[in-house]
Amino acid sequence: MANQLRWDGRVVVVTGAGNGLGRAHALFFGSRGAKVVVNDLGGSAFGAGASSSAADKVVEEIRAAGGQAVANYDSVEFGDKIIETALKAFGRFASLQFFNNAGILRDKSFARMTEEDWLIIQKVHVYGTYKVTKAAWEVFEKQKFGRIINTASGAGVYGNFGQVNYSTAKLAVHGLTETLAQEGAKNNIFANTIAPLAGSRLTATVWDEGMLKLMKPEYITPIVAYLAHESSTSNGRLFELGGGWAAEIRWNKTLGHIWNTGPTFTPEAVAAAWDKVEDFKDSIYPRTNRDGINALQIIEASQKAPENPQGPAVRFDGKVVVITGAGNGLGKAYAKLFAKLGAKVVVNGMSRSSIVVDEIVAAGGVAVANFDNVLEGHKIIETAIKSFGRIDILINNAGILRDKSFRRMTDDDWKIIHDIHLTAVFRTTKAAWPYLTAQKSGVVICTSSTSIYGNFGQANYAAAKIGTIGFTNALSKEGAKNNIRVTSIAPAAGTRLTATVMPQEMLDLLKPDFVAPVVAYIASDQSKVTGGVFEVNAGWAAKLRWQRSAGAYFDFNGFTVEDVRDKWAELTNFDNGRATYPSTAGDSFPEIVKNKTLPKNLFPAQPRKAKI
Repeated sequence: MANQLRWDGRVVVVTGAGNGLGRAHALFFGSRGAKVVVNDLGGSAFGAGASSSAADKVVEEIRAAGGQAVANYDSVEFGDKIIETALKAFGRFASLQFFNNAGILRDKSFARMTEEDWLIIQKVHVYGTYKVTKAAWEVFEKQKFGRIINTASGAGVYGNFGQVNYSTAKLAVHGLTETLAQEGAKNNIFANTIAPLAGSRLTATVWDEGMLKLMKPEYITPIVAYLAHESSTSNGRLFELGGGWAAEIRWNKTLGHIWNTGPTFTPEAVAAAWDKVEDFKDSIYPRTNRDGINALQIIEASQKAPENPQGPAVRFDGKVVVITGAGNGLGKAYAKLFAKLGAKVVVNGMSRSSIVVDEIVAAGGVAVANFDNVLEGHKIIETAIKSFGRIDILINNAGILRDKSFRRMTDDDWKIIHDIHLTAVFRTTKAAWPYLTAQKSGVVICTSSTSIYGNFGQANYAAAKIGTIGFTNALSKEGAKNNIRVTSIAPAAGTRLTATVMPQEMLDLLKPDFVAPVVAYIASDQSKVTGGVFEVNAGWAAKLRWQRSAGAYFDFNGFTVEDVRDKWAELTNFDNGRATYPSTAGDSFPEIVKNKTLPKNLFPAQPRKAKI
């Protein structure tokens, strides 16, 4: 074939390659000249057991077709062993690239989800992806070339009922991708994320025959292959694909609203202008946290703004609010404002929470201190129940930083960030959930960050903070039937965390007090906000959503990586007037079935609703 894309001399590592997508990828690259490492633990779709047979069979297929391949049977949490297999088999200076594809499911409602269900999904999908990538990174930097394809899911991008653990993990993977893209670009190391819709052991239990035919793994591989080719320049991008259709997804953000941050900046003022926060009529498409209006521009506009109009009174009388990380910064500002507005507040903090409580009580409010580590979330919630008999609002605010370049980042740097920013959020929210469900009302607000776009030196933090959005998007869908609202905010404020990365003059301007009124409004009974994410800083707030290109369609009867290359401009075109704004994993299916090459009898009956 003329202009055929090939991988001669390249070494390709594919995790989870014994079945499904991974197998399809491995077979393709073996047929196009690559030397392939076929990794598969050989366990079940739920993470149990181990066997060498799955990987061995794929290696045999590649070799039988004239290709080169070796098997590796390690779990992805031992990513260094997987990469070592590649280097031993094909040379320490092999031109290495790889695909993080391994995955399992542990689907359950949040009420029934266990600690084990949470931890194993995070270990395989997030920590495993980190470990394999970390092991390869130094090789990539030395050879000044690398292509990384990480596997997310529609469940991660949009959130999915019964998949809070999986949704969190799969969106966290994209946060890692975005940061790797920024850190690797100077060395021709490109990273991208795919959110594939494909039949596999994971989906075989929930899809019918028509869906499985439509979503064959072979319809994913050509798009993945193009992203992996040395001629591809895509970097830090997210793609949704399946059934002969593929499209790019990006953030879309409102211009938001700027309030005067004087005495009239209240939750009532936020309520009065909230429609402007959510107005996408004029909006931008940020790729980094530096795109769009900056903090200095916001502060200048805020200082010039007139006094804020006020909406109806916002009060929290009779409400119990639990705030983690409330000894300083944002948490302290939240605690004092909620108490001022009538709430009873549990101030969690490992050292200074009693000081904040004293300030609240001195001002006539009601509060108790809690000194437990956020990893013991059940104890924090117990304090609320023992002290006040209920919980109405939970604000997961506690956080730490461990910023380092990806090359210098250690496993401990990775683990502690994900423990505090994700596992602690899971535990605290899990402890509160039975009380919120029983009373059929409640609000959970989780703290994300503008690192959701990726940020150099914050691979761990960016992954965790965008994972938070996956958590809240999924949980908001489960909470809706019981009037439990769940959402994320991405604040910027002068705190102990940001003091390590911001100049003092910026810290002085980005006061936590300028975020608190927005949080109070979202938590109030006047608000209907649930799901999604809002950037907040310096008296400004804006809403984000996903925008998806119309994408491109390929022949259902078979298509090649060269076909993808030739339609790439169409696939990534957001400016043809056909882009959409999906909010659920199910929104992808109507796009896929528009493919004019699909057989007419593919769905003789209505397909069951699929978990994607």
